[in-house]
This record gives sequence, C-alpha cells and structure tokens, in this order.
Amino acid sequence: MSFIGPLLILGDLAIWSTPLQVIHILGNFMRIWSVYSLYSHLSNGGDSIVGFIFSCLVPTSIIFLVLQKPWKGRPLPNSQVVPTVVNGGILAFYFVLWGKGLLACGPLVALLAEYAGAVLGVLSAALYGRKVNIWKKIGGLAAMLVAYYLLSNGWSTRTHSPLYSFGSEPVEKARQNIGVKEMVVPITAGILSALRRVLARRVSLKNQLKRRLHAITIASATCFLFPFAMWDTILGSASDSIVKFQLPSWAYLSTVLFGMVLIFYVDNVAEEKLHLVFSSPRHLMVSTGCIIVLEIVYQMDFSLLGFLVCSVILGFGIFEATSLDRSKKSPLETHELSNGVFHNQLPISELPS
Repeated sequence: MSFIGPLLILGDLAIWSTPLQVIHILGNFMRIWSVYSLYSHLSNGGDSIVGFIFSCLVPTSIIFLVLQKPWKGRPLPNSQVVPTVVNGGILAFYFVLWGKGLLACGPLVALLAEYAGAVLGVLSAALYGRKVNIWKKIGGLAAMLVAYYLLSNGWSTRTHSPLYSFGSEPVEKARQNIGVKEMVVPITAGILSALRRVLARRVSLKNQLKRRLHAITIASATCFLFPFAMWDTILGSASDSIVKFQLPSWAYLSTVLFGMVLIFYVDNVAEEKLHLVFSSPRHLMVSTGCIIVLEIVYQMDFSLLGFLVCSVILGFGIFEATSLDRSKKSPLETHELSNGVFHNQLPISELPS
C-alpha cells in the first residue's frame, strides 16, 4: 500500500495543474491574437512602429506601477535597481526590433523567432565550460538554424512551400520570400528577449520581488523609448500618429492588455506552478497550436505541413540546445537552462554580454 500516497499526490497535482494549463493556453492564445491584430493594423494603417510601441508602453507602465507599487515595502537595493533599469533599456530595444521584424516577416515568423533565445544555452556551455555535451548543443543550434532558414524560404507559406500542392487558386494575402537578411532582425529580438528574462531572474528569484522589479523595468523601457518616439513622430514617419493614438483600436487595446500585461502574469504562473518556461519545446507546442488557428482565421498565406515541419525541427533544436542531465539537476536549475544560461555557481558579473 506504500504506492497509494504517491498516487494521491500525483492525482492532486493533476487536478490543480489542469486549470493552470488551461489558463496558460488561453493567455498565450490571447497574446498571439494581439500579435496578429497588431500586424494587421500596422500593415494597413502605416503607423510608426516606435511611436505605437511607446504609446502601448505608457499605459502598461502605469498599470504595473499601480498594481505592484515598487516604492512600497522593503527598499530595493541599488544592486537590484540598477540592473533592472538596464534591463528596461534591453526591453525597449527588443520591442523596437520585434516590431520591425513583425512588419517585415509577418506574425508567424516573428513569433517563432522569439524562441531564438535558446542559443544562449549553447553560448553559456561554450563560455563557462560546464560538463555538458557541447556537441549535442551545437547540433541543437544547427537544427534551429535550419528551421529559421526554411522559414526564410517560405516553407510555412502556401505560395512558396514545396510541401503544398493542393489547388491552384490564388492566395489573397500571398507573401514574398523573406530572405535570410530579414530574419536577422526578429532573431536578434528573440535573443534580446531571452537575455532580458535571464537578467530579471538573476536579479531576483522571489516571485513577489520579481513583479515589483518588472514594474520598474517597464517604466524604464518607456523612458528609454520616449526620445526615439518623439524624434520619430516629429521628423517623420507618421505625422498624424499622435492623433491616431488618441482613438484606441482593438490592436492597441489587445497589445496593452494581452500582449504586455496579461502575458507577464500568465508566464509567471506557468513558470512557478507548471515549471514551464518560455524557451522550451512545451511552450513552443502551445504557440504552434495557437498560430495554426489564427493563420486559418486571418486567412494568411499558410502551409500547414510546411509549418509543422519547421516547428518540429525548431522544437528539436530547442530541446537539444537546452538539454542537460536533468536527473542530477534541480527543477529551478533546469528552468534557467531552458532560457539559455546556467545560473548556479555563476555571479552576475559572468553574464554573457
């Protein structure tokens, strides 16, 4: 009868984790939906990317400051505030690159490029010499590069995919091949996003403190982006952009509520309760399902079979690039590796730059 206790514990975990998994899936679906809405808005409206993102960051920073109140409670030391402010600069740069990558490559490629941060796992293994199979990680990196190369050559599109041969009717939203050069922008944004998450986790592992620091990070990103948004608005890419921002659209509201605010709490719940981090094959699986639904709903230039091939190769690459001897590591250490960096026995000064 000794096996009954563990079975009951597993049953309780399954009961509690199922609603959290549903929340995680719905939260990611709403966030990806906001990305498709934003792409539709930017591609049709001609708004300034920098100005639009800045206009989204302003209410987002206010929401996080009101909810988290970082000025209350135990004073934050400079050793946490300074890296958090710097992290805000990285976040601002990420948003700009991500927005430009979204407009140039489309939502499907921009979303999959966010998982490029897994390459930090290869870099950390090479730089710090941990006892891991470096060749296995290099193989994972090669698989990721192959997946992104196939995406750049249009394998996920009905127009250019060699795996799509059904029907000959024209596609309403046909896309040109992206090209390798255009892929650099969203991939760089994905690496910056992973680096931002790693820095935030190194500054604080406590969930409550992490939320307070995230409010500072968003406010810092807003301040970093302010001069560039004003410069862009005054000089010129969209002279009437401020007028447009005064009338919030669905793309604007969904980006703020789902793409910036809700997704932070959803990812926190997934990481703390489900042990599910962003740069992981499980997270990619959820995103893949959401992307398939929205590609069909928005009637995009989409090849299901070609997209699945690219996603499987990318998932395999992420798994290999973030792999380690999990039987000898704690769950927390596994989470850090999934975002690309080993954190135990490494001070903050040894972060890759």
